[in-house]
Amino acid sequence: MSYFSKHKRGIFGSTIFHLIILILLIWLGFFTPLPLPGEEGIMVNFGTSDQGFGQTEPSPAKNTPPVVKEEEKKVETTPPLPVTTPPPVKTDPAPSTPAEEVAMTQDYEETVAIDAAEKKKKEEEDKIKRENEEKERLEREAEEKERLEKEAEEKERLRLEEIEKERLAKIERLRQEEIQRLEREAELERQRLAEIERQRQEEEKKINEINSRTRNAFENSGSGGGETGSGEGESQGTTYPGGNQGVPTGSPNSSTYGQGGSGSGDQGSGISYSLSGRTSRSLPKPDYPGNEEGTVVVQVTVDKNGNVTKAEAGVRGSTTMNSLLLKAAREAALKARFNIASNAPAFQVGSITYKFSLQ
Repeated sequence: MSYFSKHKRGIFGSTIFHLIILILLIWLGFFTPLPLPGEEGIMVNFGTSDQGFGQTEPSPAKNTPPVVKEEEKKVETTPPLPVTTPPPVKTDPAPSTPAEEVAMTQDYEETVAIDAAEKKKKEEEDKIKRENEEKERLEREAEEKERLEKEAEEKERLRLEEIEKERLAKIERLRQEEIQRLEREAELERQRLAEIERQRQEEEKKINEINSRTRNAFENSGSGGGETGSGEGESQGTTYPGGNQGVPTGSPNSSTYGQGGSGSGDQGSGISYSLSGRTSRSLPKPDYPGNEEGTVVVQVTVDKNGNVTKAEAGVRGSTTMNSLLLKAAREAALKARFNIASNAPAFQVGSITYKFSLQ
């Protein structure tokens, strides 16, 4: 919020107040009355002395001519008589006692000019007092308004802070809930994978036990008379229990058991398999990796759904141990698919033979 927006009302109020003061000063005090008023005086009480007392103005004193002068004039005009007369008694006229005059002073009545000056002065003082009171009132109102605005801003700030705290707390709560959910899901997934791995290990252990028993059966069967003697054993094959696995029309020296398949392609002369009671649905050709040739026999483990779950290349019957050929044969065997057999063993062991030849 800008300074003008924050103090907009205060600025307008102060401007209007000062304009009113300026108009009053121009209207009431900034002019001279013409014509100028005449000078006024004060009447002073008449008296003959600087001191006096009383409230009654004395009457003026009357002067009585002296009697002596009149008698002297009469004597001068009367001729002398021979008879001796006593001289006239000279009497002084009694002096008249003038009334005591009291000087009156006026110290309680105000003249018209003094009343006007005092009245004007009082009016100016009252006006200044009213202006000061109005100014103080406006200042108090402005301060109160500013205080209320600050309180409102503070309340709004606290309200927004509370809303923001609640929002952040909600986000944190949701984040913690999401973390806990992901942890639970991860734990369940870990348990699921551990269970799958446990089952796989158990199945693999069973398969290894079956294969071990089968190999023991092969080793203990027959009584050959040399390293590769013709033996007269009663068991041969890759499945359990023992028996002479194969077909009546097969070769006794072949490493392929059961009804095999054959094929040809650009990279080899054929593919065959041996899996008792099962038929192939898909036997992908391996990628020919080099200029080598030979036969690679891959021992495969097939489940009831016909998927190859395990493949081991280079078993009995292989004529080459080239790593590239073994890898290509194993990858092709893992992609092979067989028919679904609900009555088949959970994991059935067989073989797929890949014959690589140069073109």
